[in-house]
Amino acid sequence: MIPLAHGIGGVRDLPVPLWLFFYGAGLVLVVSFVALGALWRRPLLEQLERGRPLPPRLQRVVLGPELRSVLGIVSFALLVLVFATALVGRDSVAINLAPTFVYVVFWLGLVPVVVVLGNVWSVLSPWRAAADAVAWAWARGGQSWTPLDYPERLGRWPAAVLLFGFAALELAYPYASSPRSLALAIAIYSWINWLGMIAYGRSVWTANGEAFAVYFGFLARLAPFYVRRDEQRRELVARAPLSGLAGADRRPGTVAFLAVMLGSVAFDGFSRTTWWQDRLYSIDASLGLDRPRLADLAITGYNVLGLAAGVALVAIVFLFAVEGARLASGRRSASLTAQFVTSLVPIALAYAVAHYFSLLVLQGQATRRHASDPFGFGWDLFGTADFQPRLDTLSPNTIWYVQVAALVVGHVLGLVLAHDRAVALFRRPRTALRTQYAMLVLMVAYTVGGLWLLSSG
Repeated sequence: MIPLAHGIGGVRDLPVPLWLFFYGAGLVLVVSFVALGALWRRPLLEQLERGRPLPPRLQRVVLGPELRSVLGIVSFALLVLVFATALVGRDSVAINLAPTFVYVVFWLGLVPVVVVLGNVWSVLSPWRAAADAVAWAWARGGQSWTPLDYPERLGRWPAAVLLFGFAALELAYPYASSPRSLALAIAIYSWINWLGMIAYGRSVWTANGEAFAVYFGFLARLAPFYVRRDEQRRELVARAPLSGLAGADRRPGTVAFLAVMLGSVAFDGFSRTTWWQDRLYSIDASLGLDRPRLADLAITGYNVLGLAAGVALVAIVFLFAVEGARLASGRRSASLTAQFVTSLVPIALAYAVAHYFSLLVLQGQATRRHASDPFGFGWDLFGTADFQPRLDTLSPNTIWYVQVAALVVGHVLGLVLAHDRAVALFRRPRTALRTQYAMLVLMVAYTVGGLWLLSSG
């Protein structure tokens, strides 16, 4: 397995008792809530979203077809390389490129990139690049293709299902880091998305069905840069951070998708607790010696149930908070769900940073070694095959402080988004504030729960 470096690994010699961090984090949220109620009286974020266009020369370079083509070719070549290493390289997590690239470089490394630069995945996606190339060749041959109408009621549900499948592979399957398992997963995911693009069109399927496009797309809405589109042109714009999440999001499946984003990380933390590990050990001990395959199947199934429970819990708690806002305002809860759902995005980012930033820093160093010998055949293409990662880069206490800061800041941003939406919806500031009491409870629960998971792993 890839070293699970996202836990705190045992906090020692903290200046205050651990429980004070829980109370302190909750207090910061309460103080932030009071300050928002007193100082934030009118909606601001939607006004800031339009931003200002960047210089024309930069526009031409970034939005030009040349850069998109080059990045698409490189991205697709990387997909082929990773698939090849997983399929025919040495079946070893330690020396094969595929596990580190998929779970660390791609899954974790792209997160800070899209949060800072915007939705770069729209030009880096190898699945979209391959589909664009096929469509271009098809059109050059004088052929045409009319895709099916995408059912509006499906919304982002296909992406939510695919993201849940990826999370189940990573967190539930005992051999998730096996290169052969990854080769099969890459093949299945690729065919599902290419078939979806053939059936419903590249843009429509990418926006609704390609799980990583939707995932990075949500995180990119936190970024200070985005591409504004209208009927005439595309324009690269600088805007206020967080403003991309202002407004309602009524697309079906959005709550489910964000619940998978947040709930999968929460389950990852819970699955490291002694209580959960004891359950897995009991299953393995009762079946492992005589029926090892059945034991693996039972452990996978048990983990999948736990993952589904974590996702459902996140969604249910959020919907209860929305119901509290409805009771305070008298509006229908369905309409308020769409209004407040994007407040979960910074929380999902906070959970990802808190759980995985240390894994990115520590295990990401291994990429230097894998670059010289991606297949594990004993090559040394760049002279870095003997590189040894420094695992003492981060101390347990440093990791803990970053985790606390990430969770607190992420939940404060969630409060900001929810409050800004409330003052936009309700004319009376007092009514807007009342609707946010349940949201405050939600944020405190998510924060304290996240800290407990990290400290118990």
